[in-house]
Amino acid sequence: MAETILVVDDEEAIVEFLEMNLKKEQFEVLKAYSGQEAIDSFKARGPDLILLDVGLPDFDGFEVCTRIRSQSEVPIIMVTARGDDEDKIVGLGIGSDDYVVKPFNPKELVARIKRMLERSRKAREKSTTNKVAFKEIDIDVIKRRVTVNGRIVNVTPKEYDLLVFLVSNQDRVFSREELLREVWGSDAYDTRSVDVHIKYIREKLGEPASAYVQTAWGKGYKFSDAKKS
Repeated sequence: MAETILVVDDEEAIVEFLEMNLKKEQFEVLKAYSGQEAIDSFKARGPDLILLDVGLPDFDGFEVCTRIRSQSEVPIIMVTARGDDEDKIVGLGIGSDDYVVKPFNPKELVARIKRMLERSRKAREKSTTNKVAFKEIDIDVIKRRVTVNGRIVNVTPKEYDLLVFLVSNQDRVFSREELLREVWGSDAYDTRSVDVHIKYIREKLGEPASAYVQTAWGKGYKFSDAKKS
């Protein structure tokens, strides 16, 4: 069965352009031209991935992303003309998995979509232990739930993937490029994405758990007992 991509953009020409390129790759395409249409289509059809513009006529793509992310871990790629660093930080912070600035190369976008879908499939199929733990941090792999001293930590899917990867490889330093390959599926993404996600993970874990996510200056990041570093 063909995987389904929901394309959300208020410009019909862009939607048609994306639809043409996605159908060439045998994807089924759903289309929405506003935030409410996107929410309705998501609820009705349950797409495998969403391409989401920020500038929409009713409420913006950030709001759409926030609403969808509150109930689903479906991969979301923001495709927008808003390329400011602040917009990228907001988009990644609220749970989008990638942020692509217009104009874009359609072949590169399709490649990113395929990598993201492949990682999503592997994550669903992967059979691992049901629990990952480190001191006061407990991670339920089946429910994809993080708790700190019993307090539920509301992380985005990518924050969750990054945290689990680091916890599962304690005391090992990973460069930003390595983390992009291991967690995002490719090192073609902006390395700042790693920094943004680390920042939000630390904020959400709170003290003292945030201290376990350590910066190895000039090298990257690691997860370790702060008292031993």
